Amino acid sequence: MHPSEVVHLEHDGKVLLVDERGNGPLQPVKGRFETDVYLRFPTRAEVEAMGIEFEEKYLLCLRYGGAEFNVVKAYPKIAWPHDWAWKDACAADNAVHPVARDAIYRSIHRLVSKVMVCDESGHVLMAKVERGHFRGFWTLPGGYMDHDEHPAVGCVRETLEELGLTIVLDDIEPVITQNIFNDEGISFVSFTYRSTWSGDLDELTLQTEEISEAAWFTPQDAFNQAVSHFDREALRSLL
Repeated sequence: MHPSEVVHLEHDGKVLLVDERGNGPLQPVKGRFETDVYLRFPTRAEVEAMGIEFEEKYLLCLRYGGAEFNVVKAYPKIAWPHDWAWKDACAADNAVHPVARDAIYRSIHRLVSKVMVCDESGHVLMAKVERGHFRGFWTLPGGYMDHDEHPAVGCVRETLEELGLTIVLDDIEPVITQNIFNDEGISFVSFTYRSTWSGDLDELTLQTEEISEAAWFTPQDAFNQAVSHFDREALRSLL
């Protein structure tokens, strides 16, 4: 049976895996489908028995049906562990327990690219969204980045897709914000750029299944309307 709490020790892309008895470090085998054993993260007691000190970062809670597992994300206070497993190799080994694979998957940043489109009077263009986390609320144009996409490209693409508007970014550094919002441990990183456009709203072509309307707001009103943490942090720079 898998322990109810384990420690996800990670150092520069390497993680500590052990067997059911807590013996390790062990290596995953890419492409392994059938196995009589499973590899997992160690418990606190097993880490202490190895003489490894660590700094706790946050607690992740994984829930599968009626089962619940706590995963302590932590940084080991040791030299680079050359004999630990590369975390990117764990997903391809069926012997690595789902708790470890899921925790590693959730530790990878989700990247979002957005843009504050401002007119010459300083008003900010916002869109009311019809799907996703913020359905029914006003947000800045933008969204998830594609796998091979630079954030400065992603927000331009998203603005064209959502509003039918082709923008050119201002030569201003983006507002970069990172946050983990709940105990599921998924980390989001947002890049929010600036662009200047003084056209009329009737020039826009809204992607109606995603955007119901667009409107100009003063920076303060935009900040008051925004429900996204990342939008509010970016808009704060205009106040």
